[in-house]
Amino acid sequence: MALDGIVVASLAKELQENFTNARLSKIAQPEKDELLLTLKGPNGQKRLLLSASASLPLVYITGTNKPSPMTAPNFCMLLRKYISNGRIIEITQPGMERIVEITIEHLNELGDTCRKKMVIEIMGKHSNIIFIDEKNMIIDSIKHISNQVSSVREVLPGRTYIAPPGKGKISLNDLSVEWMENTLLVKPVSVQKAVYGSISGISPVLANEICYRADIDGDSAVASLTPVQQSSLYGELVRLKNQIETHAFSPNIIYEGKAPKEFGAFTFSMFSDLTTEEYPSISEVLETFYAQKEVVTRIRQKSVDLRHIVQNALERKNMTCS
Repeated sequence: MALDGIVVASLAKELQENFTNARLSKIAQPEKDELLLTLKGPNGQKRLLLSASASLPLVYITGTNKPSPMTAPNFCMLLRKYISNGRIIEITQPGMERIVEITIEHLNELGDTCRKKMVIEIMGKHSNIIFIDEKNMIIDSIKHISNQVSSVREVLPGRTYIAPPGKGKISLNDLSVEWMENTLLVKPVSVQKAVYGSISGISPVLANEICYRADIDGDSAVASLTPVQQSSLYGELVRLKNQIETHAFSPNIIYEGKAPKEFGAFTFSMFSDLTTEEYPSISEVLETFYAQKEVVTRIRQKSVDLRHIVQNALERKNMTCS
């Protein structure tokens, strides 16, 4: 499952609870696209991993340390210069986007109080960690994006920070019967596609779950919905909105046998025939899911490699015998 905006909402809430008023005691950059922050606050010392990896962008609280290079990269040195011992005063998620913004208060060279913001964009190959000042100017980023790379948005020191362009979706906060009737219900696609293609923060898997809860086949056409089904779908969207607003999250991983299949911030009804394991935090879900997924992937790859070796050996033996 993708790390969608709903999971990020759960994550933002968790980070707020753990790191508001915490101080940055250590800033490290173990990988070229990854930061590991050590923070001390009311809840003790904890580490926060920020990864802008194109293949696996992640943000989560971790108990695991990582070795850092002997010489810190330039981006890491810059962060240390500005915000070492800085205090986190706010952690937010704009809309239901896959973005986490961390506002840090620190003292400058003159002893004056200043604020900086770290913006973590969790968007697949476009993921980035961007450091901006009070005037919304980019000081630096872990990845530089020039106009040769993207004609839509430059991410370079000295440029004004501009949020990633939207895709015409609405937030669940803006949900209304009128919007439902005039926008979602007139789309010439399946119900599942209409849901995740119209509302920010919802992944295809979660869209299917919403359809399942509403007793609707997610692959059926929007035009085929009866008035009762339309009302049921709207009701489930309102229910999801209320769950997010009240922070009624229940982080979990769904297992197919011993292999992790999906994860989510809410319990999935459509996977009732599989095993669901709940966790106390979404950070534990993310760290556990991807660690286990990597193990399963490696075992499968070794199995494929072993089959090739055995097959080649048998073919050589057959050629010798003939």
